Amino acid sequence: MDWIRFQPRCAFLPRADALVVADLHVGRAEASAVAFPLDERGDLRSRLRKRLAASDPSTVVFAGDVLHRFDSVTERARETVEELADLCVDAGSHPVFVRGNHDTALDSVRTDVRDAYVAVDEPRTVVCHGHEEPSVDADRYVIGHDHPAITIEGRRRPCFLYAAEACRGADVLMLPSFSRLPPGVEVNDARGGDLQSPLVRRLGDARPVVFDEERGEALTFPPLRSFRDLL
Repeated sequence: MDWIRFQPRCAFLPRADALVVADLHVGRAEASAVAFPLDERGDLRSRLRKRLAASDPSTVVFAGDVLHRFDSVTERARETVEELADLCVDAGSHPVFVRGNHDTALDSVRTDVRDAYVAVDEPRTVVCHGHEEPSVDADRYVIGHDHPAITIEGRRRPCFLYAAEACRGADVLMLPSFSRLPPGVEVNDARGGDLQSPLVRRLGDARPVVFDEERGEALTFPPLRSFRDLL
């Protein structure tokens, strides 16, 4: 997988000079029934700023479910999205917004929302959210949507899933949620039907990848079909 550089909860595509983040779910903190408000905006800004500094991308692709609410967008959520876009621009990066199933109101915030983004022409690498069959053919798809996580030695971690030839003969890389609020789908005992994305149906063939922030490296594990016996 030399075409991808794994980072904490996101991925960098060297040939596209693009950073891809998925599932920000801006506004989830507002919708949460918690006694003390969560600093969603500050957390997203801080971690995105670190990723921009680490990779210095020319493009940042927000790969769907930028918003959390399906039907509307609050003023605070609108401001957060604009601040994240401005953060990219200030760092010299062009923000690209891809529509997810939660993003029915995203067009009221951004005028440049698209269904998919062709990051690389050859081999054709397409970023889409992954909630429906892709409208664009590709050799590789980079998606989000299911927020995969895995528990290893009693510790739950966000993880990537890499599935070779999983969708119409194309490889699929599923990213974890960039937001730290959604719990995600634990893949330890999950089966294909437990994922909502139609792009990864044979979950047992998918290889989990965990970015170890303490060691600063990505750890790639065997396909889940065989790795489950070791968990």
